Amino acid sequence: MTASTPTTTDSTAPTGTASTAGARDHARAQAGTITDSMPVVPASNWPTPPQGIDPATLTWAETVPGGRYTTKTLARGTRLRLVDVAGAGCANILLWRADAPWERLNVADTVKVPWQAYLSAGHPLLSDQGRVLATLADDTSHHHDALCGTTSLADNTAKYGAGSPESPSPAGRELLVLAAAKNGLTPTDVAPSLSFFQGVRADDSGNLVATGSAGAGTYVDLVLHLPCIVAIANTAHPLDPAPVFDTGSVQVLAWSADEDLADLVAGAPTGDPEYARAVANSEDAWHALAR
Repeated sequence: MTASTPTTTDSTAPTGTASTAGARDHARAQAGTITDSMPVVPASNWPTPPQGIDPATLTWAETVPGGRYTTKTLARGTRLRLVDVAGAGCANILLWRADAPWERLNVADTVKVPWQAYLSAGHPLLSDQGRVLATLADDTSHHHDALCGTTSLADNTAKYGAGSPESPSPAGRELLVLAAAKNGLTPTDVAPSLSFFQGVRADDSGNLVATGSAGAGTYVDLVLHLPCIVAIANTAHPLDPAPVFDTGSVQVLAWSADEDLADLVAGAPTGDPEYARAVANSEDAWHALAR
């Protein structure tokens, strides 16, 4: 077989993106560009790693605009940070155990077992098997919700005129269903979710009242006790009082943090008994798999 002749560019061909060659050159020129709506690969190229964190330990770095979703499988001992960039984000999150995806985040138990409906540092995110999937290790926002779940197609269609994933106002459940599908999961695997950065409180009459955002730059950190599939839909909260869809971006950063997990596990027996038991359940399941 003879060698093929190298392709050359005709000087008379259209310039810019009007030709295939011009479109190729334009696309290649974007290599290395970081925008506010893309993952950075490798994550170590993220330009502003958290203070004190070696960029080489980053395993996920991405900005998720309002109305978008993302998903990734993370290892045990990962620290996951969500940042409300402009004070208008709402990160709706689901977790499935990566090595046993039929075990998933159970929001009811996450509220019931720790005797606390309001999420903040130290709160466990529990599975339907009584295990800690992740611990909320740090929180500068304190504006979260474990009571309302996310929006549906009907909700957003009634409020904004549309709620499909392709619309300007996609509903949270629709986005989480897509994220689940990318991991071989079905709509029946999409249970109620938690949301971060848009607070909800119950008033004296038992009515749920939105308390909004804590402002730009606040963040939450989760430390994973078991390997998890993580899905995040950044979309308006069901009680958002704004008449238009104006959800802002959320940054997603993750890095290896085995020492942080070891500290949580070591300190669990001195904390609340419910947390200690759930951590013990997670450790038992994990070490049963070890060789």
